[in-house]
Amino acid sequence: MPKVLISDKMSDLAAEVFQRRGIEVDVKTGLSPEELCAIIGDYDGLAVRSSTKVRGPVFDAATNLKVVGRAGIGVDNVDMDAATAKGVVVMNTPFGNSITTAEHAIAMLMSLARDIPQANASTHAGKWEKSRFMGVEITGKVLGLVGCGNIGSVVADRAQGLKMRVIAFDPYLTEDRATELGVEKVTLDDLLARADFITLHTPLTDSTRYIIDADALAKTRKGVRLINCARGGLVDEAALKAALESGQVAGAAIDVFEEEPAKENALFGMEQVVATPHLGAATSEAQEKVAVQIAEQMSDYLLDGAVSNALNMPSVTAEEAPRLRPYMALAQQLGSFAGQATRSAIREVTISYEGVCGELNCKPLTAVVLQGLLGPSMEGINMVNAPTIAKDRDIIVREVRSDNAGAFHSRIQVTVTTENQTRSLAGTLFHDHPRLTEIKGIPIDATLGKNMLYITNSDKPGLIGALGSLLGDAGINIATFNLGRAEAGGDAIALLEVDEAPSPDILARIQGLEHVKIAQAMRF
Repeated sequence: MPKVLISDKMSDLAAEVFQRRGIEVDVKTGLSPEELCAIIGDYDGLAVRSSTKVRGPVFDAATNLKVVGRAGIGVDNVDMDAATAKGVVVMNTPFGNSITTAEHAIAMLMSLARDIPQANASTHAGKWEKSRFMGVEITGKVLGLVGCGNIGSVVADRAQGLKMRVIAFDPYLTEDRATELGVEKVTLDDLLARADFITLHTPLTDSTRYIIDADALAKTRKGVRLINCARGGLVDEAALKAALESGQVAGAAIDVFEEEPAKENALFGMEQVVATPHLGAATSEAQEKVAVQIAEQMSDYLLDGAVSNALNMPSVTAEEAPRLRPYMALAQQLGSFAGQATRSAIREVTISYEGVCGELNCKPLTAVVLQGLLGPSMEGINMVNAPTIAKDRDIIVREVRSDNAGAFHSRIQVTVTTENQTRSLAGTLFHDHPRLTEIKGIPIDATLGKNMLYITNSDKPGLIGALGSLLGDAGINIATFNLGRAEAGGDAIALLEVDEAPSPDILARIQGLEHVKIAQAMRF
């Protein structure tokens, strides 16, 4: 009989599900890292929320562990690389908290508009300060959404019910989806300039870290109000404090912080700030949903081998796995490359399976491509929910199969159509290892490493030498250097594997080289 440990506080329904499914379950919360390591070897599954840190030492001690289930979205507390290396499946529940988090954002907005927490504290203290707490109406005000995915779209719906006008910045939001939601799609600068309230609903990535910084705050309307119930690190807290002190920002409602638990913070004690301890998902309904969902998913896997909402394992049958495994790796790389290279809303994705791979079960491959494609812009993406999310975003997904792979035994081509352009890339397998063969119609022969540098340029003399010298002066070693061009003197690309990711300053210097059009760092 499989055995599962629940190490964080969650609804009792989780344990009931495990027991009903015939799985032995222990509930032991508040364990120290040492205590967890001492007992984890006895368990096949580990169910957590955000408190338990499942790092390398835990996986080293988990000799029988097969699955970690996160009751919620974020898996910052789980070492994904260590889990994958140990062959442990990591699952989450990506949709269970959406409504609850959206409602908390609306509650924070209302509290901010009417100074409710401050007025409550004042009244409890025996004061009667009606004139002190002069709030603002939200009817007719402009709400700016930074991110309009699962949670942001719910916030938009609720805000419209409150008669607010909603604008949204989301590079991956299509015009059709925006129309469906009743929101106006705008640039970030436009949102900053127009919004009376700004609320953040985007994952924390390299591109979104400090998306609200001093420069962004300077572009806002004087007296703007800011809400962050998404992720700490999206807002530069020092810059926000300065903007609050200057009056540029009238108030802020913050549920998430750069350092958590936030026992100390620069924003604490400021009268204009409403602060809550990461309560976005903290409702009884949401806790029950995610607890039941993760228990059912873990039970399905432990008892039947079925994989749902896995973050590090494709959903394939035991029979299909051996043949699909190398193509899964290729599909992931192609999707991830396309996702990192795409800067505007995606309208269509066409995936062509040519040669031998066209005879396989391509649905898992398509899901993996979509996972890689959408991953840079969304949190909690996996091969199970990626097709649904693509559909929700009105992205047309086409599969094309062909017996003819040209000069290759098999070939996968991914063509992405955005609001601005259509671009494609292709790859094949060489001794079961992924190999890129084409980018934007330009032939290339390259493998992808952990840190890559992707450059588009004009085919002119001097670039290779200048680029090599720049990286050498910066102490960045080049592992591989791959070139391709459409024609002599025309468009060209360079794809380099480097031993360390170039800093933003180095990227800016590369971008400034003569003949360089785009310089972008990628991670795989």
